[in-house]
Amino acid sequence: MGQQPSTPQPGKQLRVIGAGLSRTGTASFSAALGLLLDGPVYHGGTQTTLGDPIEIKSWIRIIRLWLNPSPQDNESARSMMKDRLDGYVAVTDSPGGQFTPELLELYPDAIVICTVRDPHAWFKSMGQTAGLATLWFLRVVLLPLPGMRHFTEYIKALTAQWVRVYGKDWPSVELYHQHIEWLKEVVPEERLVFFDVKEGWAPLCKALGKEIPADIPFPRLNDSAAIDRVAQYHVRRGLVRWAAGLAVVGVVAGYTWWA
Repeated sequence: MGQQPSTPQPGKQLRVIGAGLSRTGTASFSAALGLLLDGPVYHGGTQTTLGDPIEIKSWIRIIRLWLNPSPQDNESARSMMKDRLDGYVAVTDSPGGQFTPELLELYPDAIVICTVRDPHAWFKSMGQTAGLATLWFLRVVLLPLPGMRHFTEYIKALTAQWVRVYGKDWPSVELYHQHIEWLKEVVPEERLVFFDVKEGWAPLCKALGKEIPADIPFPRLNDSAAIDRVAQYHVRRGLVRWAAGLAVVGVVAGYTWWA
């Protein structure tokens, strides 16, 4: 997960489709792309949880339309997807990675870069994310928040997307390998690059035809810490709003009783 939501810049064209699974260094990858391509990057996890409410609501709608077998709904999903990504130089993280075939149709000149890591380490890391997303009290706590009140609904949509693409709804080492093979099937070989953020600038710059930035270290962002911070931030906001709302109700009730 990235650190702050990005703002689109008019005239910027999408040049990279980040097809790596969440928790494969997508935050560091996004920051690096932003520097190399000189523009905003749409990191799905960040935009949907920290961006305007329209972000998370739009992707729920896009996934639902895409799941529908109707050609008209599928076309509407593509149109909405293009609107969301207008003004960005790259898209990374979910749900974009699972929309790679659709994004290739929308952006025929873009290349696909899949961030990779040790599958077992990825599986362990994903357990943390899945656990946070399925906390039973989350729906109630997030209800007062305009965008995040849709978070559990969004997770259900992502789960349905995974079932459609992979035939399963829970992370596993097997699914990690399945994702890699799926990309090899749906992306032309000459447009598919695999990249481990541990390797730093050199392979990424080579794939993009860019010079290695002078005196700029490769971004090293901690996805785990970022997810923890975002989760704590929203839970805290939700609880504060619940407390404020209950306090107002208490004051009104007390006044009514006194009157």
